[in-house]
Amino acid sequence: MGLPVTFAEGEGPVLGTVRSREDLDRLRQVAGTYEVNQVCRTVSLTRAQLAPNQALIGFCGAPWTVASYMVGGGSSDRVMAKVAAYQRQPWFCALIDRLVKESVDYLSAQGDAGAQAVQIFDSWAGDLVGTELEEFVMKPVADIVAGVKERHPALPIIVFARGVGMAQYKAAAIPGANAIGVETEFGLADLPKDVVVQGNLDPVALLAGSEVVAREVGRICSSIDRQRHIFNLGHGIRLGTDPSVVGAVVEAVRRHDE
Repeated sequence: MGLPVTFAEGEGPVLGTVRSREDLDRLRQVAGTYEVNQVCRTVSLTRAQLAPNQALIGFCGAPWTVASYMVGGGSSDRVMAKVAAYQRQPWFCALIDRLVKESVDYLSAQGDAGAQAVQIFDSWAGDLVGTELEEFVMKPVADIVAGVKERHPALPIIVFARGVGMAQYKAAAIPGANAIGVETEFGLADLPKDVVVQGNLDPVALLAGSEVVAREVGRICSSIDRQRHIFNLGHGIRLGTDPSVVGAVVEAVRRHDE
């Protein structure tokens, strides 16, 4: 959307800020941009190299998480965005609406390019509670789902509202959502039996080695019907993780499914 972005080692994304209506008005739409075209080209090339039984999942950040990065200039401190949300600052509410529109365009473009499912990823959904959770997490995500389904009715959509606890039930009930991502702290057995789930392995377990990973994989796989579970981490992989342990996760899942 035109903001400068860099990645600082150990910190994550560092980007230009949006803190006023004037800043918001300077943002550009994502549809047709070089960056989005390159993402879609990558999706298309990757899909062409995968076997028919291997699914390719597209991705976007959810409006609350993306907005918090834009307001704070990075991922580490979301206080300024929370204050703007509590105060219902008009420019902030408009930013959320704008991110809904851009996210629909972005995910739809990935679907056009060959993604067979897409995920809306709200890393910091758990920062908000009550009416703020409803207004700035659940409603924007539901609006994105509706917008994408209007263009791609058959495209499966995974909703990941990390850290919302029992509000996972609300995420699972979003019309058109086909699955939810679940963080490490939420027990899969606590969810309704008809909900399709992605996730749950603690990324820190990978730092503990292959033996611990095998035990945790077995525990998770035994706690839910495998026909409705997409195995994954409960959040992003941690810095310093041994790639061989990631391979051990895959092998443990395969052994359990045999």
